[in-house]
Amino acid sequence: MKKKLVYKVISIFIIFFSITLLSACSDNDNNDDDYNINDAPLTQTITEIDEAALLFMLEEEKLARDTYIYLNNLWSINQFANIQKSEQSHMNAVENLLIKYNITYSILPSGEFKNPDLQNLYNKFIVDGKINQANALQIGATIEDLDIVDLETHIDASNDAEIISVFESLQCGSRNHLRSFVSNIEKGGDTYTPQFLTKDAYNTIISSSNEKCN
Repeated sequence: MKKKLVYKVISIFIIFFSITLLSACSDNDNNDDDYNINDAPLTQTITEIDEAALLFMLEEEKLARDTYIYLNNLWSINQFANIQKSEQSHMNAVENLLIKYNITYSILPSGEFKNPDLQNLYNKFIVDGKINQANALQIGATIEDLDIVDLETHIDASNDAEIISVFESLQCGSRNHLRSFVSNIEKGGDTYTPQFLTKDAYNTIISSSNEKCN
């Protein structure tokens, strides 16, 4: 009877010791896994389409900022002074994504663009904007009109949730800017005819209240 009791005690001890050893090994394995996960460099992937979209939108937001800075220096209109700051924040949002995805980019001096189409637009805007304040406001509406459409094109072509979210936020801001420019144009007794948006899309935006953008 005593022998059986001794064997039983020894068996319990062996089982307890084995469980403790396995638990210690398990803890060590988990710690190694946590270390590997936390310390391994994060790699972000992006499609060529999304990369091109980010690089283009960085310059298109720069087009807006540079043009508004120029027009504000000419005419000292509050809208240009205020919205140029918003365009800088738009540039920052796109730049953050370029940094996240480790995409090489550069921001040229004011009024200079890598994209020839954007360079041509800027060159035209600074000439037309000199004519009078009414023309300057028309240019502001034109830029926001273009921005909304280009952003929509890139949103439709992307499957990246973060890029889509950022572009939708920029688009929201552009809709508010468009409303602001059109309101000032109409106060001056003039009208704006959409050049890139469809007439229905334009009317929907203008007939809606300002939005709260993220």
